[in-house]
Amino acid sequence: MRRLFGAWCLGFVLLFAETNTTVVPEPVNEEQIALIASLNSQVEAIEKELQNNIWLTRYSNFVAHQSLSDALAKVEKELAVLKTKRDRASIERVEILSKRQETLEKQVELLLEFRRSPFAEMIRPPEMAEVPKVGNPIAIISGFSFIKQLRSQKDEFAQRLAGLEALIVRLEEQASMLEELLVLDPQKEYEEKLKIVQQEITEFKAAKDISSTTFTVYEKRVEESLTRVSAEIKQQMKRAMNIGIFILVVIALSFFLKLVAKRYIKDNERYYTANKAINFINFTLIVLILLFAYIENVTYLVTVVGFASAGLAIAMKDMFMSLLGWIVITFGGSFHVGDRIKVQKDGLPYVGDIIDISLLRITILEDITLTTYLENRRSGRVVFIPNNYIFTTLISNYTHMTIKTVWDGIDVTITFTSNHKKAMYLIKNIVKKYSKGYTDIARKQLNMLRDQYSLKNTNVEPRIYSFLEPHGLTISVWYMTNSYAALALRSTLSADIVDAINQEDDITIAFPTQTINLNDTRKPMPLDINKDVLF
Repeated sequence: MRRLFGAWCLGFVLLFAETNTTVVPEPVNEEQIALIASLNSQVEAIEKELQNNIWLTRYSNFVAHQSLSDALAKVEKELAVLKTKRDRASIERVEILSKRQETLEKQVELLLEFRRSPFAEMIRPPEMAEVPKVGNPIAIISGFSFIKQLRSQKDEFAQRLAGLEALIVRLEEQASMLEELLVLDPQKEYEEKLKIVQQEITEFKAAKDISSTTFTVYEKRVEESLTRVSAEIKQQMKRAMNIGIFILVVIALSFFLKLVAKRYIKDNERYYTANKAINFINFTLIVLILLFAYIENVTYLVTVVGFASAGLAIAMKDMFMSLLGWIVITFGGSFHVGDRIKVQKDGLPYVGDIIDISLLRITILEDITLTTYLENRRSGRVVFIPNNYIFTTLISNYTHMTIKTVWDGIDVTITFTSNHKKAMYLIKNIVKKYSKGYTDIARKQLNMLRDQYSLKNTNVEPRIYSFLEPHGLTISVWYMTNSYAALALRSTLSADIVDAINQEDDITIAFPTQTINLNDTRKPMPLDINKDVLF
């Protein structure tokens, strides 16, 4: 049976009520009996259908709470009267009523939330979350999520109220059947059920009137919020589309400029620099478009960025110095991608070709050079040099601007008895033979730099010198060579010089030697010398 808990409580309260027996008259015919049985079946079916109805359950709990409260009040009143008496029967009755009072208090406490209104929680609309402000494309996601959540809450509330309306309809059907049963078979049971059902219908209709008004107000609030968020989402989508078009135009323009640069700039280094500049400008324009599109108070942003930059400049001075170094490198023209440079760190030199110049560092690729041969014994590494090194460290550029040649030298030591003039003549001729092309190139390169630098000594012909050394005469020859292939020319010259000297009988290459005299030519020591003087 539905409303089990409420019925149990009512039965507990009415435990001591008098029972009146009513004689029910027998139905007059079989047709009436069948109709009464059909109506009873329908009433029981409705009771079974509504057994777990949330509205009916809460109302039953409310009725049970009222009944238990009334019973508790009667017990307390009777106890107050009995406690003034001192006879044995009154004392025993007080003990029984005290236990009953304790039981009723616990039951009332369990149903305390139904003390006032059984439908307060059911007809109260859900709490609306704060309406989000859709001010950027990312916030569109939260806007759609808010719309979905709000509509879900509204549908849930509407379904709850629809369940109340359906309950009222079923109770009215049940009341109509009970009224018909009373006409056919006037029993007290039907009369009591009808009163209960009619009372329930009255309560539920009152709750329906309140909930309808509440739902109307809530629905207007929901629609207002949905309209506002939907308008902001539409506005942001339109703005995002416009910004996307601007960004696509900027990207297309940068792509077009790269094609023009590739077609008309033949020098790889200049093309690389132009490509990097186009990328940087493209990135900067996109950032500015996004900033001015989504930041309402640009002045405030500038102020915040100013203070933040001041703090970051102190905490990250090396990074900011590298950025400043990048500006100096880019606009100063001291280094370009492809230049061969030499930088020293902790006493160890690194020589390589620049393969990239970014905002924070220069990237070089080591090559096999004389420095590699003499000191590192390692090559092929990718070395990252912070841009701030140009302010604190000496960086040598072997290929500055138009210069693509450097001076290189070879030292050859011959014995003191060798024909040194002939040796110098042979070595100088060999060097001139191989370095003639580089000498002409170097002369032209230096002449091109006269407009920018004050060049006085532009003699690039091979030079040869001779120096006295402890173990022989050192001939030092200097010549122009390719900055990227100095080691290869040095290897070729060294082999040819050795071959030319070995063919001459009057020239001998010197190397550290010692002379050992095997004949004892020492004179005898005088006998009159005091030995104590020697020791």
